[in-house]
Amino acid sequence: MVEGFKENTKGVELVDRMKCSFCHDEPVYFRRNEGHYYCKKHFIKNIEKRVKRTIRINKLVENGDRIAVAVSGGKDSANVLFLLNKIFKNNPRIEIFAITLDEGIKGYRDKSIKKSKIFCKKIGVKQYIFTFDKEFNITVDKLSKKMKSGYCGSCGLLRRYLLNKKARELNATKLATGHNLDDECQSILMNVLKGDLLRLVRGGPMPMLTKHEKFVPRIKPLITIPENESELYAKINDIQFFPKKCVYSGDNPLRGQTRNFLNNLDETSPGIKYNLYESSIKIMPFIRMKFKSGKIGLCKKCGEPSSQEVCKICELMKKLPS
Repeated sequence: MVEGFKENTKGVELVDRMKCSFCHDEPVYFRRNEGHYYCKKHFIKNIEKRVKRTIRINKLVENGDRIAVAVSGGKDSANVLFLLNKIFKNNPRIEIFAITLDEGIKGYRDKSIKKSKIFCKKIGVKQYIFTFDKEFNITVDKLSKKMKSGYCGSCGLLRRYLLNKKARELNATKLATGHNLDDECQSILMNVLKGDLLRLVRGGPMPMLTKHEKFVPRIKPLITIPENESELYAKINDIQFFPKKCVYSGDNPLRGQTRNFLNNLDETSPGIKYNLYESSIKIMPFIRMKFKSGKIGLCKKCGEPSSQEVCKICELMKKLPS
């Protein structure tokens, strides 16, 4: 029995007569919105089938792709690397490698990077590591001392900027991230609550509202996999990951409140997250028609893509107190 089965069943007790819904083996997971029990074999098979389907129907990966996987050391990014490597390992026309960013969070990122190094070495994937300290002359630990709040959002800006830049410099054609169903649903709801429809239409398995030769297209292979299933998949496959959350995650209370709200809804209405995601995918084309792709130029300071003369990163670095 895989540890965590009872919490995944949400109150359904395990008794001797329970069997996998697809064979006679012992179940490790109960998917409430389906009413199906899964043994290890069929749980793994189902997760991989859904990831492959997401990749196929959205054309996330094509022959000739060189895919950079943003690997943080957490379960989701480790799963994406593991799955893409497993699915395309025997395809000589597709390359997979890992990019890891060290934001400078003592006691958190240093430990998760150790996990990511062990895992990348174990599965034989090349890993590139870049630091905020070297690239921006700043760390998140320093940011938290210079800013009263908003350093979580600033970290996100710096991460997206650096991931795109380094993926491009390493000749990546795609940048894969570990966003799961929970992450996507939280973003959908937060964007609706804030009335940010432009960000809403930038969601989905391959968000790309505005194209530019310096933008590396992002893909989200895990976008239909709930967070608890992603964690169980990692445990079953003995995937090394760092389980703790970022020490600064409390700087974004709306994200935490939205997560709790959706989890509470899913308790009483199993499958509500899938419904929210599918609804957003259906309405995105209609909302997207209202937005015209803005002109993207290059930041006059750093030369990276920007809709303004000076990009948000350069503006951020200028505003930071010395």
